[in-house]
Amino acid sequence: MSTATPLLRCFIVEDSPLILRNLTDTLEQVLPLQVVGTADDEASAMAWIRNHPSACDLMIIDVFLKSGIGLNVLAAARENASHARKVVLTNYATDVIRERSLTLGADRVFDKSSELEDLIAYCGELVQDSTTGAA
Repeated sequence: MSTATPLLRCFIVEDSPLILRNLTDTLEQVLPLQVVGTADDEASAMAWIRNHPSACDLMIIDVFLKSGIGLNVLAAARENASHARKVVLTNYATDVIRERSLTLGADRVFDKSSELEDLIAYCGELVQDSTTGAA
């Protein structure tokens, strides 16, 4: 469990309360990371990004949301929070979704069912980069 001051500020767009809670708990426990905002639909995610363009270093975005689509959120994040790293975390990590996500500005795409450890490792790399000035 990390007790260091959070180095990464994270915004998560996820419509499943259970996944959101588990993801938040895991990331905040194993990394010096703080979840600074969440949204469960496209409209509230877009509003958060517009109102807090510099408030996070990392965005984790699901594709299918309560209402709307995470790919639209990703495109808005590319325009309004270009400095933040953008990750798509989805149950539908098909080749088409991966390619579309990367085209819209995602730095990485992870499958919820099989790549959560890879997501955590990637976040760890971002923390490491931020401590060495490479981010």
